[in-house]
Amino acid sequence: MNSLSPIPPDLAGAVLSIDLSAIQKNWRYLNSHAGKSECGAAVKGNAYGLGIAPVAKALWQAGCRSFFVARPMEGEELREILPGATIFVLDGLFPGQAEFYAQHNLLPALISIEEAREWAAFGRIYGRKLPCAIHVDTGINRLGFSLPEYAGLLADTATMRDMNVTLLMSHLACADDPPHPLNAKQRDAFNVARSKLPGVPASLANSSGIFLGKDYAHDLVRPGIALYGGNPTSALANPMQAVACLEGAIMQTRNVETGETVGYGATWQARRETRIAVLGAGYKDGVPRSLSSRESNSPPQVFVGGRRCPIIGRVSMDMMVIDVTDLHLPVRRGDRAEILGPNILIDEAASWAGTISYELLTRLGSRYARLYSEPDSDGMT
Repeated sequence: MNSLSPIPPDLAGAVLSIDLSAIQKNWRYLNSHAGKSECGAAVKGNAYGLGIAPVAKALWQAGCRSFFVARPMEGEELREILPGATIFVLDGLFPGQAEFYAQHNLLPALISIEEAREWAAFGRIYGRKLPCAIHVDTGINRLGFSLPEYAGLLADTATMRDMNVTLLMSHLACADDPPHPLNAKQRDAFNVARSKLPGVPASLANSSGIFLGKDYAHDLVRPGIALYGGNPTSALANPMQAVACLEGAIMQTRNVETGETVGYGATWQARRETRIAVLGAGYKDGVPRSLSSRESNSPPQVFVGGRRCPIIGRVSMDMMVIDVTDLHLPVRRGDRAEILGPNILIDEAASWAGTISYELLTRLGSRYARLYSEPDSDGMT
C-alpha cells in the first residue's frame, strides 16, 4: 500500500484503503459485458470520492480511453493527469467558457440550443469545428435536449455545420430496475433520436444499463458506481469487487453495566453487561449519523475480530461505539474495525443508512489516511 495522504495511518482515527487493481478488474469485467461497445468510465466527483489521479491512471492502464466528468474544472484536472484521454463534460457548456473547454480539449455534452450555438460560434472564431457530444433527454427529465428541441437543433443547419458531433448520448432513469417500463421507453426514444443523426456514435448505458442487454449498449458505455464496487444488478449478487475499505481504529474498550446507556441522548441502554469498543470514526469521516442504533440486534454493523459487531448508540462527529461482547477474540486499542469493505459491502451499509452507495462513497471525509494498492503493472487482470 502507498499513502497519498499527508496524514500517517498511525495518526488517523480512520483509514481508507483503495484497491486500484480491483478498479481495473471491475472495468475489465464491465468491458467484457459491453460486447463490441467501447467501455468508458465516469470519474466525476473526484472519482466518486476515491481520488481522481490514482483512479484515472489505473483505468488508463487497464485500457480505458474515454472518461466522463461533471464540471469543466474536473476536466482540467483530468487533462493534466491523462493528456491523451477523451474527456466529456456531462454538465454541458458553462456560459462564456468555450475557450476554457477548447484549451483543455474538453468535449461538452451540449444540452440546449443556446449551448450549441455558443459552441459553434466559438468554433468559427477558433478556426475549426470543435468536437462535442449532444445530450438528448429521453425521459429522465434532467439535463438535455427534449426531443422537440433536438429536432430544432438538427434543423439549424448553420449551427450543425460548424460543430463536430462525436457522440449522441442520453441517460437512463431506472436501469437498476430492469422490468421498469421507462427503460424500454427511453431505449425506443433514443433509437429514434439516433436515426436522425446517422453515423454518429451513441451512448445510453450507465453501470446498470450495461446489464440490460445489447439493445442498450450502442457504441460506448459509461459505467460509474460499478467501477467502485457498487452493485449494478440490484436483484442479484454483486458481481463487482470491493474497492474501498474504510476502517476505524479502536481507541478504547470498556464494560457497561446492565441499565447504563451509551452516547448522546442515551438512546441505547444495555440489557446485559456489555463490552464496548469506541472507534475513531464519525460523521466527519463520512460515517452517516443515520447508522446510529438503539438496539444491539439491529442491522448497522462493522466487522472486527472475524465477525460482525453491531453499532450501538449515536454516531457522533469523531467516534462511534460497537458492541464486542460476543467476540471470541479480544480487541485492543489500535485494532481496526471495517466500516465499509469486503465484509461490509457498500450497498449493504448504504441500505442501513437509508441512502445509496453513490452518496456514501462521495461523502467520505478528508481527515483519514488514504492508502492505495498498486495497480496491475501491465493493466491485465
